Amino acid sequence: MRPKEPEWTPSKESLDPGGPAPAERPRELRRIVGLFRPYRGRLAVVGLLVAASSLVGVASPFLLKAILDIAIPQGRTGLLSLLALGMIVTAVVTSVFGVLQTLISTTVGQRVMHDLRTAVYAQLQRMPLAFFTRTRTGEVQSRIANDIGGMQATVTSTATSLVSNATAVIASVVAMLALDWRLTIVSLLLLPVFVWISRRVGRERKRITAQRQRQMATMAATVTESLSVSGILLGRTMGRADSLTKSFAEESEQLVDLEVRSSMAGRWRMSTIGIVMAAMPALIYWAAGMAMQTGAPSLSVGTLVAFVSLQQGLFRPAVSLLSTGVQIQTSLALFARIFEYLDLPVDITEREDPVRLDRAKGEVRLEDVHFEYDAKSGPTLTGIDITVPAGGSLAVVGPTGSGKSTLSYLVPRLYDVTGGRVALDGVDVRDLDFDSLARSIGVVSQETYLFHASVADNLRFAKPDATDEEIVEAARAAQIHEHIASLPDGYDTLVGERGYRFSGGEKQRLAIARTILRDPPVLILDEATSALDTRTEHAVQRAIDNLSQGRTTITIAHRLSTVRDADQIVVLDGGRIAERGTHEELLEADGRYAALVRRDRETALKPETALKAELALKAELALKPGGLAPENLTSDGLKPGGFKPEALRGAGPTPVNV
Repeated sequence: MRPKEPEWTPSKESLDPGGPAPAERPRELRRIVGLFRPYRGRLAVVGLLVAASSLVGVASPFLLKAILDIAIPQGRTGLLSLLALGMIVTAVVTSVFGVLQTLISTTVGQRVMHDLRTAVYAQLQRMPLAFFTRTRTGEVQSRIANDIGGMQATVTSTATSLVSNATAVIASVVAMLALDWRLTIVSLLLLPVFVWISRRVGRERKRITAQRQRQMATMAATVTESLSVSGILLGRTMGRADSLTKSFAEESEQLVDLEVRSSMAGRWRMSTIGIVMAAMPALIYWAAGMAMQTGAPSLSVGTLVAFVSLQQGLFRPAVSLLSTGVQIQTSLALFARIFEYLDLPVDITEREDPVRLDRAKGEVRLEDVHFEYDAKSGPTLTGIDITVPAGGSLAVVGPTGSGKSTLSYLVPRLYDVTGGRVALDGVDVRDLDFDSLARSIGVVSQETYLFHASVADNLRFAKPDATDEEIVEAARAAQIHEHIASLPDGYDTLVGERGYRFSGGEKQRLAIARTILRDPPVLILDEATSALDTRTEHAVQRAIDNLSQGRTTITIAHRLSTVRDADQIVVLDGGRIAERGTHEELLEADGRYAALVRRDRETALKPETALKAELALKAELALKPGGLAPENLTSDGLKPGGFKPEALRGAGPTPVNV
């Protein structure tokens, strides 16, 4: 087995429900503000609209004062009509400005969210393979979908809300001071208390939001794993469907509790603020009446009504500002989770001045290569020196855990060596640009991945501009065209989730066709025929043999039947090269390779294995004219003893032909 890689763990800030330390918050806030910098022109327009809307809105109470104190008492109907029309125009202009600022601010917010989603996705595309082997898929999906989606309201409306409400508060305070400074002071006395309450509520909601998002990520991972095709098959065949449902229900129950706590956090305190503000007009009327009783200068009815109207115009944006502050603190937990992914170190990067290969010849060299997944786990490969000439073939064999697949990961630079170097045409792969490396090396692994799309779309993933003729040609070379053509929808057939509409062998051949279409000079076959039955293996092996002509081929094999014709066979043991040579040379040396061959032969000749091979031989003979001769058959199949392993010689490599 491969040495265990260290598990990825969230940052300290992500684990701490309170988020980043106070010293980090200004930097984090500056980083959030930086997200809006590309759209500062549009935001400036929003600011102008907001300021204009706030100023126009403040005019309405003064028009009302003039109506109550001048137009109505003096019976000036012309002035009354003009002032009333002014109030209507004010409402219309304010509404138009509001619609425009909402349009622009929402567009800016959605663009910021798009930038965040794209940045996170691009960052994940650059992450090394090791990151994905130790991170749950649902966790990654939750960061992109739930975390970024959760900050939508903040990103789309916060900037507008801040400017709008701040402008409205300032304009209202100035207008209130102009009407009566004493009542203004009374109105503002409780604002510091309200700010203190909102800050406490914001911290509490931020802590709960961090817990809620982690729980949502856990649920997303559970859904991804258990409701995939593989998960459903495993759950049903193991009789664990009810257990999985119960486990999901428990996780959902935890999310219910967190959602309720998030909604109710500080709700009573914020309601208290609302009650006090709703009662303020009564307090103002009382204060004005008491002032008149004590002989203070009296206020006109118009002034008092206008002041109360302005006071409401003050409190509404003030409460909105407090709510926006709470919302920002809550969103900081989401931003922290997003920034955590954006700040992940990228181990495999492209040089600033990389080497570009138009068409590689295909010489692969591993020079004193050392590799370890983690310092604690020890070296996986040590002192590997291998040269594969352009157009040559190399087979790498060895027991499980000897480092075969790891070696195949180093050539296309899925991992970087920790010592020595891997070179393609004499150029260190770390010096090549990513495009050249991807064009030059094709990989067909044991784990075949197909998208939930048509057969043609899956094949075109390797070459988007491939013609239909090229696709058919590649499928023919991979011995899969006849099967595809027999399907009702042909190449438009949906392969299903992870290709589950196709058998393992068919998926493997589709993967091979995809690699053929890409036409790389170097082929890496990592157990590429391990999932195939004997008949299919013969067909695919012939296709691979034809494809390998003039190409460099590196085969990672467990079934030795696929490697006997390689130019060079390397036997790995414990991460080191134990033997190397041709098939005949290694058999003659009677070392580890010969022992592996004998083990395979003994396994192949077990009764149950022989039965499978007998059926395979019957299928092989059926393909040949006269292959099923009467002297070899009974009513039940082959005659007892009719199967001989050597009968398969010349028909292509098989598990028993070693």
